Amino acid sequence: MKRSIHLRQIEALKAVIETGTVSQAAEALLISQPAVSKLLAHLENDTELQLFDRVRGRLVPSAHGLRLYQEVERIFAGVKQIERAVDLIKRAERGQISIGVLPAFSGLFISRVTGHFLKLHGGAHVSITGRSSQFIVDWLLSKQTDVGIINSVIEHPLIKAEPLGAGNLVCIVPLDHPLAERAEITPQDIAGEPFISFSSENRTRQKIDAVLSEAGVTPNSIIDANLAQAVSEMVADGMGISILDPLFAYSQRDRLAIRPFKPDIQSDLKLCTLQGAAGQRLVDAYLEATRFTAATMLARMGLTASF
Repeated sequence: MKRSIHLRQIEALKAVIETGTVSQAAEALLISQPAVSKLLAHLENDTELQLFDRVRGRLVPSAHGLRLYQEVERIFAGVKQIERAVDLIKRAERGQISIGVLPAFSGLFISRVTGHFLKLHGGAHVSITGRSSQFIVDWLLSKQTDVGIINSVIEHPLIKAEPLGAGNLVCIVPLDHPLAERAEITPQDIAGEPFISFSSENRTRQKIDAVLSEAGVTPNSIIDANLAQAVSEMVADGMGISILDPLFAYSQRDRLAIRPFKPDIQSDLKLCTLQGAAGQRLVDAYLEATRFTAATMLARMGLTASF
């Protein structure tokens, strides 16, 4: 090797391979295309390796280039892990807490939870991100998130998960619907009724379908939706009825009749933390604020929390 390679050359290699073109790599690195080309040329010269093949005016990674890129990725992954550790230390020192929450809870629910938390811990800083359950679990495991609210089954030795909510799903119907007069609703009650379902890959949908199928009932599904807020709003607007976790229906509670559904369908809502998480004092406080908010909302719907 003629001389030591430097970080900017490696960044150029990584950017070109990941973006596919020199022009896009230049945009990602905030430099000119000639500058990227020069960095790559110097890298090839310094390593004495042909890292790219020139095909019809485009750079295509060679076998050597791809092998070097794999090593670069491994090193960058290690650097990211160090960055996460630094961030974790800073969060603990500054009284920061990071929350991963389902999009369905990223509005009213998480606002009430955080408001209650900050009344007791006003000096803390809260970071909130709304994503799907799988992302939140991954963030917990990589210590990017301190508390997660998910709607999924989770069995991992490093994650502590507890039920959040009433424990079972409920049936929601418009206020003027005949079923609003029932104390509880069964599969036979909803046979033939316009039904608003979750999307077919949704685990809650699959559990509901299994219970209805066992009872010999095929729901008259007229709409599929992948957002709980949309389901609640469409039921409130009189388009049909549905079955979901009651906390998802809270924002529409004044426009809905919320009734127990029998047989029980267990909710998958979970409140999660990493075992032995840093900043445990703030984590415990946020967990308690979440439980308090959930219990308060359920009580306003005439339901009891299961935790």
